[in-house]
Amino acid sequence: MFRVTQQIDFCYGHRLLNYDGKCRHLHGHNGRAMISLEGETLDHRGMLVDFTDIKRSLRTWIDDELDHRMILHRDDPLLPVLQAHSQPVYVIAHNPTAENIARLIYDRAHEQGFPVVEVILWETPNSSAVYKRPR
Repeated sequence: MFRVTQQIDFCYGHRLLNYDGKCRHLHGHNGRAMISLEGETLDHRGMLVDFTDIKRSLRTWIDDELDHRMILHRDDPLLPVLQAHSQPVYVIAHNPTAENIARLIYDRAHEQGFPVVEVILWETPNSSAVYKRPR
């Protein structure tokens, strides 16, 4: 089995709904996504996936859609206010926890045809969440 991992750093903001701690307020993170791909065979170049292909697809999507944006739940009452002021927002159907952001990136990698098995999202240098390939 072969495995390659690419690290993608990005900055994002969020807040958690139905949460009683500090994260109920708008705040930001310097996030790090670790995207791992696996497969049993290599292509004609001897590669599982070219790192350039990952960069071109996933890094570009993260840079365009998540970097320097507020990631908010679609029912967040601040969403209309931020949108009315042309603030960059990425809307998701779930609470924007580290777990759900890891799953969001995993799903994007899967949709792009990458053999993704795991995404680790480091929300801080000491805290991460993992989403793995469903069994």
